[in-house]
Amino acid sequence: MWGLLSRLGVGKNKDDEGMTESERWLVVGLGNPGPKYAGNRHNAGFMVVDALAADKGERWKAHKANADVVETRIDGASVVLAKPRTFMNVSGGPIAGLAKFYKVPMERIVVVHDEMDIDYGALKLKRGGGSGGHNGLKSTTASLSGPDYLRVRFGVGRPPGRMDPAVHVLRDFSSTERPELELNVERAADAVRTILTEGLGRAQNVFHTAA
Repeated sequence: MWGLLSRLGVGKNKDDEGMTESERWLVVGLGNPGPKYAGNRHNAGFMVVDALAADKGERWKAHKANADVVETRIDGASVVLAKPRTFMNVSGGPIAGLAKFYKVPMERIVVVHDEMDIDYGALKLKRGGGSGGHNGLKSTTASLSGPDYLRVRFGVGRPPGRMDPAVHVLRDFSSTERPELELNVERAADAVRTILTEGLGRAQNVFHTAA
């Protein structure tokens, strides 16, 4: 299905994470656990890793690091998909625990999260940077003792009018947004696949939405 995403084995640099058979990636979706939050904008990260797991026909299992995980392969890459069981603001603990358990270095950790400063449906991909007020990223950076993990930023747009941003992200996608949601989630999943198989630079060229 993803044959056009050929995996590169040579010429890697810091932002070209094509991997060998022995390497492992950790791909984490950020969100809040439980059905109450499942359709929220804040759970876009969960939606993307759910799509990746569903594509492989895999079921989530509980991990002692306080997360749900799927251990799988994506186009030859060994990957652990993960969803912290904690609330968003303390996501970092489970992520750090998983990274330690699976022996995944920071350069092969990918965090998928909602981003208010990007228009709905747009994607931005990068390594490192600040949290931009996103508490899940704040917690992740603190727990990993650094910001240099990869980010797939899923645009959810700014709140309308004077709505509190905290209220905006804890609301479900609107009736006008939902028709495109599945397509946008799958596009973000494709961006993750491309990072794993061809590196960040290639993924940015294909999926990064121009400002």
